[in-house]
Amino acid sequence: MNWIEIVGFVTGALSVWLAARGHVWTWPIGIVNSACWLLLFWTTRLYFDSTLQLVYIALGSAGWYWWLYGGPARDDLPVSGVSRRLAAFLVVIGLTATALLWWVDANIIHSAMPMWDASTTVLSLVATYLLCRKLIATWWIWIAVDFAYIWMYTTEGLYLTAALQPLFIAMCIVGLIGWRRKLSDEDPPKLPVLGESSA
Repeated sequence: MNWIEIVGFVTGALSVWLAARGHVWTWPIGIVNSACWLLLFWTTRLYFDSTLQLVYIALGSAGWYWWLYGGPARDDLPVSGVSRRLAAFLVVIGLTATALLWWVDANIIHSAMPMWDASTTVLSLVATYLLCRKLIATWWIWIAVDFAYIWMYTTEGLYLTAALQPLFIAMCIVGLIGWRRKLSDEDPPKLPVLGESSA
């Protein structure tokens, strides 16, 4: 354990806690968190997870802007559901990107866990995009990714980072419940919520 992992632990927990409450400060704190993970994962040969942090920093900046000005009147962005068209697009892109990154990881980069590194990278990107747009399906994907990370980080000896994942899962559940309440309090969404019947 080192200071980077400790700072990553603290900023990661705080960022997810703020996101679950829909607070815009989740983004600047999340950017600091991504910088910590970038350094930490590179030293443990989780190369895709490390490179992913650069994308998180860019998405964090976009999410910061969208949450402040992405609403219908350039105001706060409301919580909404995911259209079936977007869901289908993300599934196709996700499977294709995972297969490609898995091959590159296994045959060129030789990371410690090619399949897990590739799949969690792609799912994390999808979940971050959904979070940036305040789409409620983000929480389901983050829960799945965090379960995978428990095993990955434990295997790599990143015990503090692995221990953070159950906390993330709990906060994701809180976020899911809170965002569903916001969704029901607002006008009915024009698009169906992923995982729910449109009937």
